[in-house]
Amino acid sequence: MNSRVILLAGILVLTVPVRADDEKLATLKVGEDTYKNVTVARVTPTDIYFSHTGGIANAKLKNLEPELQKKFGFDPAKADKAEEQKRAAAVDFAQEVAKAKQAEPAKPAPAAEQPPEEKEPATIPSGPLTNQRAPNLVVEKWLTEKPNVEGKFVIVDFWATWCGPCRKSIPELNAYSKKFGDKLVVVGLSDETEQDVRRMKEPQIDYAVAIDTKARTLREVGVRAIPHILLVDPKGIVRYQGHPGAINEIILRDLIARYAD
Repeated sequence: MNSRVILLAGILVLTVPVRADDEKLATLKVGEDTYKNVTVARVTPTDIYFSHTGGIANAKLKNLEPELQKKFGFDPAKADKAEEQKRAAAVDFAQEVAKAKQAEPAKPAPAAEQPPEEKEPATIPSGPLTNQRAPNLVVEKWLTEKPNVEGKFVIVDFWATWCGPCRKSIPELNAYSKKFGDKLVVVGLSDETEQDVRRMKEPQIDYAVAIDTKARTLREVGVRAIPHILLVDPKGIVRYQGHPGAINEIILRDLIARYAD
């Protein structure tokens, strides 16, 4: 049975008036409480509903004085039956509500909030060669195959095997080389000997590596601390100069898009 029908049925059983004549009483005593200027609004087999000087109220007929019980037709058997019907209706209603809740389709979990899109800062701290023509890259020896840089961006990474921060930057530079390989060439340039560079096995370098033991390009750029990189666009203009940790993939993507031919 529909839960609304059950509830309404229960209400109808309990509210069929025995008498509701707007009868007026000077006082109405219910247990230890006494109400004055009473106007009876409705009487059911179990309750009397009325207004009084202090507002509105209701009371159980079984709690009235015997004369008033008789006056309002109180029948203990009918009252018990009505109370039983009320309890049964309440149980049925509760069961119907529970069933309805179980039958309700589960609400989809709220979608996880997407993190705000990371954006490039308005300005990127960069060295004095920024937007200037890059010096020529002087290489004493390539330890890998010489890369083709024609029409591509180039990251020149000044580094050394003994430099902890330099080694820490290698995985990120590997990722850039792989991610932007069609537009970008990464070159690691060290002023160490070939033997020193080849001796380093970890981390593995997946981009081009060269040495310049005389540190000619390093001095030309004015590098005072490593790691230090230059990002050079296809026209040979420096678009970023500084520590590799100051940029990330998003910034690099934007710079490549902004300064591509």
